Amino acid sequence: MTLLKKIVFALLPLGVMGLIFFFSSQPYEQQDLRPSMNLYVPLDLLKPILEPVRFTYYGETISIETRGIDGMLEFLIRKAAHLTVFFLLMVTMFLALNENTNWRAGSKLLLSYVVTVFYAAFDEYHQSLTPGRTPYIGDVVLDSVGGFTGLLFIVLILWRQKPRTSR
Repeated sequence: MTLLKKIVFALLPLGVMGLIFFFSSQPYEQQDLRPSMNLYVPLDLLKPILEPVRFTYYGETISIETRGIDGMLEFLIRKAAHLTVFFLLMVTMFLALNENTNWRAGSKLLLSYVVTVFYAAFDEYHQSLTPGRTPYIGDVVLDSVGGFTGLLFIVLILWRQKPRTSR
């Protein structure tokens, strides 16, 4: 394995962390997706799909009635982004450790997940310093679920790559 490959793999999780940091540095107003959605997304077609969805998040009822179709869709996109980006952080952290250490897979998985959860907590703290943003422990849990999904994904891949012995 070349030095360049090791460096590239080491930079992957740092890139994901930088992306997370960049987005959590922006006030909500700079990230508002609703104006673009109202222009480009046929929201009326989504109404029958989103209408029955109703739940409580951070003490607030999330539904079409409380947020409108565009607000509900934006909420779901934002939370899906949380899951996705922390899934990516977990996977890239594992890849970086896998390419740069000779540790056992379990140790690499554990450290990758711990880093992911700590970065999720740091991200919420960072949001507390950003105007118009509020930290919420529920987002740390959501981010951790994204990381855990990444962990399960890696375990599945490792399990499938494991040589099978014939009986």
